[in-house]
Amino acid sequence: MRIAFGADHAGYELKEVLARRAVELGHQVLDLGTSSTASVDYPDFGFAVGQAVASGRADRGVVACGTGIGIAIAANRVPGSRAGVATDLFSAQLMREHNDANVLALGARVTAVPLAMAILETFLNTPFAGGRHQRRVDKLDGPPPRDQGESG
Repeated sequence: MRIAFGADHAGYELKEVLARRAVELGHQVLDLGTSSTASVDYPDFGFAVGQAVASGRADRGVVACGTGIGIAIAANRVPGSRAGVATDLFSAQLMREHNDANVLALGARVTAVPLAMAILETFLNTPFAGGRHQRRVDKLDGPPPRDQGESG
């Protein structure tokens, strides 16, 4: 699998550790930056990873910032990129099984490295369940749903 990695300055060190782990697991890594702990803007890197995954340059993406939240928002700005923040193994499993998430977001300031490595492996090894979940994922990639609450 080809995995795009991106991070801001807060997530840089975690990105480096996780990218090395991905190589150890036999995956190809596309490193989209940043390349140091010097201050940068997380949207640039989340968007770049989202584009790489949505365009097919990468099969999956992994992004990291302080909490994972901001960079996930940035990755989700790209149509076809489905990013989620995982803080535990169950979330990583379900984001793949139910949501077909293709970008994993992690918070370097809130997730210990051993847990982040286990989350990465769960994310990479869990297949999408399809079935009843497919129509929901199709809605994520399509136009916004109609307003179901108000009539007239």
